[in-house]
Amino acid sequence: MQLKTTAFADGGPISPEFAFCVIDPVVHVKLSGNVNPDLSWSEIPGGTQSLALICHDPDVPSRGDDVNQEGRSVPASLPRVEFFHWVLVDLPADTAPIERGEFSRGVTARGKPGPGAPRGARQGINDYTAWFAGDKDMAGNYFGYDGPCPPWNDELVHHYVFTLFALDIPKLDIELAFNGVDARKAMANHILAQASVTGLYTLNPSVHL
Repeated sequence: MQLKTTAFADGGPISPEFAFCVIDPVVHVKLSGNVNPDLSWSEIPGGTQSLALICHDPDVPSRGDDVNQEGRSVPASLPRVEFFHWVLVDLPADTAPIERGEFSRGVTARGKPGPGAPRGARQGINDYTAWFAGDKDMAGNYFGYDGPCPPWNDELVHHYVFTLFALDIPKLDIELAFNGVDARKAMANHILAQASVTGLYTLNPSVHL
């Protein structure tokens, strides 16, 4: 099974078009295009009844003490945790490739609606839901795709891993406001094959991809 995108080379930098935030020379960051990348796949195994897609960043700082703080930086040596950017499940096995911008164009304050999604699929909440929980202007349930926005003072380049799963069931048994952890648990004994493609992103001008 293979997964491909024309949005970025596997292991290469992600264009700001596909990110939640982009570098701003005055205030560090500003909102960006937040367009979902196109994705296509091949060699789906026989017996596949549905597809699921997860995008996650495994490089998120485990502590927020230094995150986006003037005069400080997030050390590359800091232990990291993951952050889910997109959880899409119940795609029909014979569905067409995902088009660029089909599921997301622009940042939606308080989050895009869900879990209903195009093609009869469902989208879970991503981790911006927790990130913005205390922000009166942005708090809400962030369903679907929301792209990269790593700390602007992080010394580490972040990896964004898009993984497609071929499943032997047509629908996952999960609640309405499910997240990436929920989807992984529901898929655990139903994965026939999987494939990934990874892009890199940073908002730190002193870090080079």
